[in-house]
Amino acid sequence: MSAEIAVHIEGLRRVFGTRAVLDGVDLDIARGEFVALLGASGTGKTTLLRILGALDRSDGGTVLVPEARTIVFQEPRLVPSKRVLDNVVVGLPRGRATREIGLRALTEVGLERHARTWPATLSGGEAQRVALARALVREPELLLLDEPFAALDALTRMRMQDLVGELCRVHRPAVLLVTHDVEEAIRLADRVAVLRDGNLVTDQVVAVDRPRDPTDPAFAALRRRLLADLGVHTADASTADAASSGSVSSSRLSPSSSPSSTGVI
Repeated sequence: MSAEIAVHIEGLRRVFGTRAVLDGVDLDIARGEFVALLGASGTGKTTLLRILGALDRSDGGTVLVPEARTIVFQEPRLVPSKRVLDNVVVGLPRGRATREIGLRALTEVGLERHARTWPATLSGGEAQRVALARALVREPELLLLDEPFAALDALTRMRMQDLVGELCRVHRPAVLLVTHDVEEAIRLADRVAVLRDGNLVTDQVVAVDRPRDPTDPAFAALRRRLLADLGVHTADASTADAASSGSVSSSRLSPSSSPSSTGVI
């Protein structure tokens, strides 16, 4: 594997019963590259992430990943009986140096004053920042993000997106973000891939200038393209553009809503 490639997947298959959830997936992720993976529920996004994180097996193909890799899940999964700093360094060798590293990680996520706090007293966004600090303190070469913002309110979600984007630019791991949110994918990623019917049907470089604004015509055009690749067809271009220029909360979709003009599938 090339020194510049952190993740190499070729012909990956994962079969459940008679159904091939992943059926010949090919994907490379370079060191320092941020890739977002989109797909409808049940298309195998999380299965792919779990295989990369050694939480599931493959049934065929080649999967090459760095040994140093960490996962941030939708739930923070903090240990209730350990204070914040101890959660950040859990599993690492005990000692002053480890605690200092943990404190630096908490400073990076803006929680240095919460080192002695109990997890039960944290807000959802604070708890997820602790989970992010716990992942980064291990200096991963591959950071796997499994819908880490899905349980957060809209404003906290946007702040967490900004924080993750900045930390990834500083630490430069290879990143794979699994998400249902098309706007989130465009906002954060260097590339966006779409998984459908067991294969990647799209692998698109995000050629939109940062900071990325949903009202930017290039942003809106890419969102329409990705929604179409996901099988969600907007009524017309103006409908999709109107959705992108609305309020923060309008960019997400409840299960009972029509998907015709939103960025969430």
